[in-house]
Amino acid sequence: MAVGSRPLVPSRLAPGGVAHGSRRAATSTVGAYIALTKPRIIELLLITTVPTMVLAERGWPSTWLVIVTLVGGTLAAGGANAINMYVDRDIDKLMERTRNRPLVTGAIAPRNALIFALVLEVVAFAVLWAGANLLAAVLALSATAFYVGVYTLWLKRTSRQNIVIGGAAGAVPVLVGWAAVQNDLSWTPIVLFGVMFFWTPPHFWALAIKYADDYRAANVPMLPAVVPFEHAVRQMVGHTIAMVACSLILIPVAELGSIYSVTAVVLGAIFIAATIWLGRNPTASASMRVFGYSITYVTVLFAAMTLDVLL
Repeated sequence: MAVGSRPLVPSRLAPGGVAHGSRRAATSTVGAYIALTKPRIIELLLITTVPTMVLAERGWPSTWLVIVTLVGGTLAAGGANAINMYVDRDIDKLMERTRNRPLVTGAIAPRNALIFALVLEVVAFAVLWAGANLLAAVLALSATAFYVGVYTLWLKRTSRQNIVIGGAAGAVPVLVGWAAVQNDLSWTPIVLFGVMFFWTPPHFWALAIKYADDYRAANVPMLPAVVPFEHAVRQMVGHTIAMVACSLILIPVAELGSIYSVTAVVLGAIFIAATIWLGRNPTASASMRVFGYSITYVTVLFAAMTLDVLL
């Protein structure tokens, strides 16, 4: 199925017009509240937090501090995602991918969802301040403010660069993890922030290629939905190269060894090759392979960083 100059048509993606199928609606109230927090996204954010803490400690940090940071980070990210669903409930009902979200199905009242989200943010701030330090708590709260205020309320519906700028919020967990251990920031977490900042656009655009029709239906100017496919891929390649460059700059900045270095080079080369390959294979299935690899990339890269420090 070529993506090229023609828009992706839902009927060409899968029976019923849903690529990969829409996610099932929550079957219980508890499940609905959990769904509000977008747990799959939280898992991905936390993958970067613990390795960053290990790097900051130059060894395994206090297990209690790790638990506190993960709990606080989970609550903060969950609250931000719930606010995002509250704000986007009008467009979520227009998109096949999001039509089963709790606020669309009516499983949770909007007012209750907003209260739930704000409570999560307050508890997250308290947990991180009491269990880690004020800097970590402020950074987590700032990520929520940026995600909601800059991305969700402003850029998402107005700019094709929405995920480029707004996606910075997803890079903040590395700063939180570092701050929890060191109670300061330095060049190492800033370079790690750069890795995640440049990783977010190609990761998300690969998914957006698959669901371009959804974004068009909701009038959301996600890049692959509003520009020619070739232009979107060029942007993906550029951001991927910048991401790989940051991952390599980290080697001398953080004084990392061969385990991380070799892994970063190999993973980065594959990622760049994958985005170039996508340009030559303009299909929704190819974009989802790149999307899947992007998750593998960040998981293995941060695991290698952890092993490099511990071994």
